[in-house]
Amino acid sequence: MEAAVFNRGPKWLQRLHDWRVEHVSDRMFILVLALLVGFFAAVAAFSLHWIINQIVMLLTSSFEKSRANWLYLVYPVVGIYLTSLFVRYIVKDNISHGITRILYAISSNKSRLKSHNTWSSVIASAITIGFGGSVGAEAPIVLTGSAIGSNLGQMFHLDRKMLMTLVGCGAAGAIAGIFKAPIAGLVFTLEVLMIDMTMSSLLPILVSCVTATCFTYIFSGDAALFTFHLDSEWSIQRLPACVLLGISCGLISLYFIRMMGFCEGIFARYKEHPHIRLAIGGTVLSLLIFLFPSLYGEGYSSINLLLNGRTEADWNQILNNSLFSGQGSLLLGYIALVLLTKVIATSATNGGGGCGGTFAPSLFVGCFTGFLFSRLWNIHQIGVYIPEKNFALMGMAGVMSGVMHAPLTGMFLIAELTGGYSLLVPLMIVSVCAYLTIIIFEPHSIYGARLAKEGKLITHHTDHAVLTLMNLDSVIERDFLSVTPDMELGQIVQKISRSNSSVLPVLDPSGVLLGEVEIKKIRNVMFRTELYHHFKSSQLMVEPKATLSESTSMEKVMRTFDRTRADWLPVLDKDSRLLGYISRQRVYTMYRKMVADMSED
Repeated sequence: MEAAVFNRGPKWLQRLHDWRVEHVSDRMFILVLALLVGFFAAVAAFSLHWIINQIVMLLTSSFEKSRANWLYLVYPVVGIYLTSLFVRYIVKDNISHGITRILYAISSNKSRLKSHNTWSSVIASAITIGFGGSVGAEAPIVLTGSAIGSNLGQMFHLDRKMLMTLVGCGAAGAIAGIFKAPIAGLVFTLEVLMIDMTMSSLLPILVSCVTATCFTYIFSGDAALFTFHLDSEWSIQRLPACVLLGISCGLISLYFIRMMGFCEGIFARYKEHPHIRLAIGGTVLSLLIFLFPSLYGEGYSSINLLLNGRTEADWNQILNNSLFSGQGSLLLGYIALVLLTKVIATSATNGGGGCGGTFAPSLFVGCFTGFLFSRLWNIHQIGVYIPEKNFALMGMAGVMSGVMHAPLTGMFLIAELTGGYSLLVPLMIVSVCAYLTIIIFEPHSIYGARLAKEGKLITHHTDHAVLTLMNLDSVIERDFLSVTPDMELGQIVQKISRSNSSVLPVLDPSGVLLGEVEIKKIRNVMFRTELYHHFKSSQLMVEPKATLSESTSMEKVMRTFDRTRADWLPVLDKDSRLLGYISRQRVYTMYRKMVADMSED
């Protein structure tokens, strides 16, 4: 942690920093900040859900359950439009894909998140979801919590390692606060954000999770987000059904990720035309919600119906407010269509200008998948009877594990969320089977896929993680001496005497690299003064062993050094002009230091 006195900021903050450096150790201070982050994450989570519930009650409390409601065609468009106005004219920044933005900040921006992220996602997602946007509030809250941690760390000028820990504290506290699930918050940070659980980061994250969970209980009482009562204990006879459900969840997760990517690609075509995106997204979303009201908002009420229903009459409540209300024979078809269209509705919400995440949609799709699987199994009497509500619960863990590539998060979250610890073994089976199925087709989670394409995704592989965190721009040495093609050997020798590198670049008048003069290769002539006017740079220069660009990843830089055995490599811009050189020694020194830092407990 940096102990330097602040060069800027209010005087009270400077005094606080000075007092802290003198009286409080770094380890204790990070625990205090973790406690604050957990508290503020719980406040943000409670506030967001309270605002959403108020908007939903205001808009839909008068709806007739026995028939379709035409206002479903209006509310979602209004919500997306209001959100887009808020983002465009007040926030003036992109706040979508919250968890992906956290991963990007960790890998490419030294764990620094903008100050507006501490509140902007809460307001934007509350408007979107309250008016019916078919997305989740979890990703915006995770972004909010991480931004709170990041900005607290920046306020006290913490180093990158401590800042990363506070970002993890914010994310873990957000998950723990939303679901009252501290273990899931901890595991989520490990699996999804890829923050290694060394002792220096484990304790602060635990403090944040416990703090957020306790304050959420204070704010909202003992009520769980989902209520669940076990129908019957799991038995080994249900093992084949659990394995097949896990595989089914893995395939549904594949559909979820691929369809999300396809829909995002469509909206990306109209990136510069927000009104067209609003028209397409609003129209698709409104029509889907009108046909399938279960798609309205986060969909947690529908999940609770499937988790607590016991009879056909209970399950048929899913059809309320729709064109199919009272037609119980269409229940399974309705559930299958809702399952398949949820990801389209989510994409339309975000693509049209709304703000929300895929966390809740994955739970929603998982619940419907598990229920549909169990109903079809029991109707066709494939084997032993399997309780629909139990398998709806396990389906939530399965699809979440597949979409997020996080089997431990899926397993512990569902167990903590519903108190379903008696189903821990089948939850493990379904989560693992779903994960093993999805990784055959998709090596990265829905959050990491975008960054993985750019080589900016942090993983638990230490070498890869360090190279991802290293910044190419920070290792370029721009203070170099160059020569012209017609410069004589005598002048070159004078340049060599002042140079710190073993090569001299040969540049044309516009700065384009033509070649290099390697000192080792001209030793046989550089000390013979009688030859000083007989050789020029153009005669002595050789082609560089390799060249790099501004966008070259550090992983490729290291491979290039290993392949060429070069001591120096030139970095060129898109017009082949020389930007500077990278020293093999400097890169390896920085690499070893970062590996040592990451390995410390």
